[in-house]
Amino acid sequence: MLETFRNAWKIEDLRKRILYTLAIIVIFRAGCAIPVPYIDPSVLSGAFGSADMLSYLNMLSGGALSQCAIFALGVSPYINASIIIQLLTVAIPQLEALAREGEEGRRKLTKITQYTAGGIALAMSIGYYFVLRNSAALEYTTGAEGWFSAFVIILAFTAGAMLITWCGSQIDEKGVGNGISLLIFAGIVSRWDSVYNTVVGMLAKASGGQPQYYIFLPLLLVLALAVVLFIVVLTNAERRIPVQYAKKVVGRKMYGGQSSHIPIKVNMSGVMPIIFASALCSIPSTIGGFLNLNYEEHSFWYAFFHTFNYTSWVYAVIYLLLIVGFNYFYVAIQYNPIEIANNLRQNNGTIPGIRPGKPTSDFISRVLNRITLIGALFLGVVAVLPILLGNLTGISIQLGGTSLLIVVGVALDTGRSMESYMLMRHHKGFLE
Repeated sequence: MLETFRNAWKIEDLRKRILYTLAIIVIFRAGCAIPVPYIDPSVLSGAFGSADMLSYLNMLSGGALSQCAIFALGVSPYINASIIIQLLTVAIPQLEALAREGEEGRRKLTKITQYTAGGIALAMSIGYYFVLRNSAALEYTTGAEGWFSAFVIILAFTAGAMLITWCGSQIDEKGVGNGISLLIFAGIVSRWDSVYNTVVGMLAKASGGQPQYYIFLPLLLVLALAVVLFIVVLTNAERRIPVQYAKKVVGRKMYGGQSSHIPIKVNMSGVMPIIFASALCSIPSTIGGFLNLNYEEHSFWYAFFHTFNYTSWVYAVIYLLLIVGFNYFYVAIQYNPIEIANNLRQNNGTIPGIRPGKPTSDFISRVLNRITLIGALFLGVVAVLPILLGNLTGISIQLGGTSLLIVVGVALDTGRSMESYMLMRHHKGFLE
């Protein structure tokens, strides 16, 4: 591995791309430490202690949200805009036509996504401003100074979100890997000091008269390594459907006759189902946190909102079911078995043992359903496992599965990106 990076550093173009990517990441982390004026972040220290929506957004922003920094919103507006536009592309024929126009159509869709991200960033900035106002974290709330501070805070949050989105697009053009994913990666890795705090907490409990934690600690470390290996294997796993193309004669030459395959990855949807499920499951607990309900006066609503607490078994079951459902939904909008079958028939391709047309689309649908179920269960295990471990050991391991999945996935994608650059220049790659 070290030899591979040494070879990559010798390539001038690749070295410039790596340095450019690192420079953007440094700018991102610097922006996460610059606070927005007129705000006292210390007042919000308790708002990010539980695994609600704010904690989830704080994780994606690399801790900038809890510090009220200029990059507090991170890349969340752009991610939400990308999801919305991707879903609308399936529902709106005009957007679907743009997606099929090649490079020019994708450029137009990117602009639409950026404008949508700007609107979402503005809405999130306004919402976060009212959260700060209700928590008494603002220096000024009334009068001319209150209006001016509100304008500055909302503008700073919105501008920061759009600036970091622009930085991500610059990594795509001039750096290495996917820019938005790398910024999320950098934010999550920067907050992994919580792992150290977890280890220290377990050692403190063990020395305080609970010796079972001496056993829990090595087991958790081994389990973490096993989960990383599990993610790597299933992220790269795929089901290959064989395809045979018929021979045809054009003039004096014969074309076709070769064998190929249709690759179907086990984890086609990536971390998106977990993001969707986390967002929905976190909404009730977030609302309950804002309401500050008293058990004696509002026993029903208190119990209802606390049912969606991160450590609840009900939360874990609902979380798992939503992950499975969103995984099927996301795969359904990405793969169209009928279109794949029609393309095979138009190119004189057939799946051995399967008749062209509807039997081919039915066969692809069956394979997709089975692979999607395996991928959904894989995502569910990775996401729910930290909840189960937290309930068994009594230690909070918040969003650990999601973080691991994002970090490992981005690392693999970046490695493949560097591998492609090195293979083009006849260097040894990561696989050797």
